[in-house]
Amino acid sequence: MDSTTRNILVFVAAFFLLKFFLGGRVDKDADLPALVASGALLVDVRTPGEFARGHAKGAVNIPLSSVAEGVRKKVRDKSKPIIVYCHSGARSGAAKKALLEAGYTNVVNAGTLHRVAGILGR
Repeated sequence: MDSTTRNILVFVAAFFLLKFFLGGRVDKDADLPALVASGALLVDVRTPGEFARGHAKGAVNIPLSSVAEGVRKKVRDKSKPIIVYCHSGARSGAAKKALLEAGYTNVVNAGTLHRVAGILGR
């Protein structure tokens, strides 16, 4: 096996392992427009640089590395709806997991910026 093929296989395996272990399942049945209308916090968990290049209107940027602490500063009611998204759905899956572990009970992994923007028209 040549090095290019091996690198491709390693990349694909790493991608699927990250998706599995970070819990990148998108909550496809969630009614994002209704959640936003009810006052949900829309959180972009990408890096500040990614956020600066484009984000959903009304979103706040709280990178995955500090998501639980950042949300805690903005949301006191742990039952308030929180919608998280990122570039691929993997980081938002990890953010959802971290927020659930921090006691938040209404967290939605919306997946990608592209998906959120398409659904919310932003």
